[in-house]
Amino acid sequence: MVTGAGGMLGQDVVSVARGLKHEVVGLSRDELDVTDPARVERTILKERPGAVVNCAAWTDVDGAEENEADASLVNGEGAGFVASAAAKVGAKTLYVSTDYVFDGAKKGPYLEADETGPIQAYGRTKLAGERATALADGRSFIVRSSWLFGPGGGNFVETMLRLGSGDAPVLVVNDQVGCPTYTGHLAIGLVRLIDSTAYGVHHMAGGGSCSWYEFAGEIFRRAGIEAKVMAATTDMLDRAAERPANSVLESGREAPIRLPEWQRGLTDYLEREEARTQGAEEKKHPEREHPEAGGEDAA
Repeated sequence: MVTGAGGMLGQDVVSVARGLKHEVVGLSRDELDVTDPARVERTILKERPGAVVNCAAWTDVDGAEENEADASLVNGEGAGFVASAAAKVGAKTLYVSTDYVFDGAKKGPYLEADETGPIQAYGRTKLAGERATALADGRSFIVRSSWLFGPGGGNFVETMLRLGSGDAPVLVVNDQVGCPTYTGHLAIGLVRLIDSTAYGVHHMAGGGSCSWYEFAGEIFRRAGIEAKVMAATTDMLDRAAERPANSVLESGREAPIRLPEWQRGLTDYLEREEARTQGAEEKKHPEREHPEAGGEDAA
């Protein structure tokens, strides 16, 4: 079972799991609100899955500052409801967490054993979800990732492509460093992990690291867009929620699941989007696929 299956990551987890011949029940927020414990338990008792990948989440980082109780209900208590119900049917639970559980002050990559210390409401609610999941289900995985991008939702890549196509300079922060992670690659890692018994905390993000400024430059280079990119500091953008300066994640496990480099993730994402756009155009204009249509044989 995949909760939050209508979201960016959830869609890819469903697709990857089905591609690997798993029997998958994908439930969007409308189909299963994880903040409703009775409904969560009723649904899981009915479906009796062997594993639940919990992708349901409040992802509005800035919005969580003024709505921490609402964000906590989804990310924290909701995670506990899902894991508790999963434990009742003997199912494994995988909870997707974030680099924002750290304060970003460490010099060097964060490992699973490093002390957490979120500096904004969003990080606090996700850390609460980690703890609720681990307490409720002894057969659980906590997977921290960072800087996700993929189809099916707004993401940094699409924002840059839109802004870069305009005439105005693009302002991008250069004092935050992390690991851009393509959801298509992360989904494969999550499905691999759920088939194992390596319970506990895992760091799983795109290989390598960069700043948002460097990421934007690579996006424009790959897309062939001549955009003027200007570096900014985090303070200049005046966001509601504080961001960690260092979001780089690495795994200290003996046999970690490693994802491809973030540059490969960007390539795969852009190619996938190009193919999707081309497919949509062909559906709208099928005659482009078959230029002979309408000729003498069609009379």
